[in-house]
Amino acid sequence: MSAVEPFDAIDVIRAKRDGGVVPEPALRWMVDAYTRGYVSDAQMASFAMAVFQRGMERDEIRVLTDAMIASGERMSFAELGKRTVDKHSTGGVGDKITLPLAPLVASFGVAVPQLSGRGLGHTGGTLDKLESIPGWRAALSNEEMFAQMRGDVGAVICAAGSGLAPADKKLYALRDVTGTVEAIPLIASSIMSKKIAEGTDALVLDVKFGSGAFMQDIDRARELAQTMVALGTDSGVATTALLTDMNVPLGRAIGNANEVRESVEVLAGGGPADVRELTIALAREMLALAGHPDADVEAALDDGRAMDTWKAMIRAQDGDPDAELPTARETHVVTAEADGVITRMDALPFGIAAWRLGAGRARAEDQVVHAAGIDLHAKPGDRVTAGQPLFTLSAEDAGRFPRALDALEDAWALGETAPEIGPLVRERITA
Repeated sequence: MSAVEPFDAIDVIRAKRDGGVVPEPALRWMVDAYTRGYVSDAQMASFAMAVFQRGMERDEIRVLTDAMIASGERMSFAELGKRTVDKHSTGGVGDKITLPLAPLVASFGVAVPQLSGRGLGHTGGTLDKLESIPGWRAALSNEEMFAQMRGDVGAVICAAGSGLAPADKKLYALRDVTGTVEAIPLIASSIMSKKIAEGTDALVLDVKFGSGAFMQDIDRARELAQTMVALGTDSGVATTALLTDMNVPLGRAIGNANEVRESVEVLAGGGPADVRELTIALAREMLALAGHPDADVEAALDDGRAMDTWKAMIRAQDGDPDAELPTARETHVVTAEADGVITRMDALPFGIAAWRLGAGRARAEDQVVHAAGIDLHAKPGDRVTAGQPLFTLSAEDAGRFPRALDALEDAWALGETAPEIGPLVRERITA
């Protein structure tokens, strides 16, 4: 005979459906019972929808997060003998900041364990970008990861192991098909359960808002940032967040290989101003939490230290940092139809277009085309003349261009007056 369960899923669902607070023991049981298969997908889907509609109190979100952490292993970097600091972005169009950021921070002697994922839909995945580099591998054992952070490299960007918060992996897949992805308590607990289980000392969150972001409304993005900062703080992880604008694509490259090229430009002291600005802002946050508040991050970009760490990091994972990156067989250039100033360039349509070109995936098992993507030649505020290239689409198959161009219909505008452009970093959120 099977053991008698201490709670009933229907009672937990009803409590949240009716706007009540689920008692801690019952909530912990719900997560555990779902992970081991006693609570069904249908029951957990009903609970997730109740959370989506009714929300959760701060302590409930803390318990939910802790229960998901408890479903798997917890890592510890205590043996490294140096501070560890990680960064998480909620994702956006052209967001390649992890690539220059991790080696930049590590060049100051701080360990950076950047456990990353793959893209799905219009937001690119860090691992997909790095796999554009010949030979580079995302899968590392814990021993390899620790050795890389312990040694001269200091930074590692790799795939997260399946042992971290398996309850989250199961619940995330369910949320994706039940219309409950946007629930802030579920987003926050999903992100933070993995980051806390990872064992980092400190964490900086890049929470984006705007047309190309997960949270388009700045107030919702702020609520998400505050919730995640509170979860990190309550768990003993020093956590801060930056609210950053994702109404316009970040940088001038959207894709995989082309985003690696742009990241290398930043590491060489150049690159687009917005990519450099956000890299520096996040590096300052990370280094301050790691005990280096006065670090001169601009100098480390400009004098080659960050580039040296980048090359060492790529080589440590069997990649060739000097190899040629993939280029697409086919290109299509879109030009300005008249003289004027670019007044608008909505991020989301450009992300969708890059996805349709092959740079993203619709299903987890799909393969990305590393050479596919979009390169922007002008951005809002730039003056252009008739016939001047605005952006170039790249794909392996020219048959992909029509649907990508359909996504870009009315995605940008020309006018006579330059638009007002707000700051890239809007707010800093602390506990």
